[in-house]
Amino acid sequence: MRIQTIMIVDDEPRTRQGLKRILETKGNGRYHILTAEDGHSALHMLVDHEVDLIITDIRMPEINGLALVNRVEEKQLEHKPSVILISGHAEFDYAHQAIQLGVTNYLLKPISKEKLFASVEIALEACEERNRVNMMRKIVDSRLMVTDYSALSKPVADAVSYVNDHLEQVVGLKEVADHIQLNPSYLSALFKEQMQMTFSEYVTRRKLQRAKEMLLRTKLPIAEIAERVGYQTTKYFFKLFKEYEGCSPGQYRSEMTEEQMEI
Repeated sequence: MRIQTIMIVDDEPRTRQGLKRILETKGNGRYHILTAEDGHSALHMLVDHEVDLIITDIRMPEINGLALVNRVEEKQLEHKPSVILISGHAEFDYAHQAIQLGVTNYLLKPISKEKLFASVEIALEACEERNRVNMMRKIVDSRLMVTDYSALSKPVADAVSYVNDHLEQVVGLKEVADHIQLNPSYLSALFKEQMQMTFSEYVTRRKLQRAKEMLLRTKLPIAEIAERVGYQTTKYFFKLFKEYEGCSPGQYRSEMTEEQMEI
């Protein structure tokens, strides 16, 4: 199991250390605990550490807890931490702002050990789920997901089905048009109108989608993956992959495998 990182931010040393002791004891080695005495220190630490959960007091000098959450949001971290706010006062404005910022929980002092630990578990689960969703977005081509395939006309649906069944081959518009007995120019126009992309773009996106799945689920060499999705030269496969994904197949495999191991 991956050790999850929790950052405790509070300007009161006793509170910081108290929360740290509780989580270290009840966590039984599952958490790596960082502490920061103020918002500035917390933001600085986020540069060097991937944090799963921030537990912060609301009332702190200079950068209070809500301002810290805002600053973290502005950073647009790839690994976005969950947040638990703690306060000695039940103030509606604070609670309302916390909800708007997507804070996982808002705890009032004094906090029982059981309530703290339960809130931490829920917040860490939320962080994991958010990261899983983000990873799926990187794997799945969003352009392929937005189409309502049930609303396609029969010729376009048949063309899509043919492409999906022949991803390991070089698939051309004329070949597909001949298969479904339709004029290529007419099929091209119909396909673009209903799929919101050209036939060739769809073929490329489907092939790259299959390639991404193989990059993550197998240890096949990249040259063999290129061949299995119908590209006769690895160089052309690399060119298309980088154009659509913004990185090489090797970088994609390395980065995504690392993220999968962390979740």
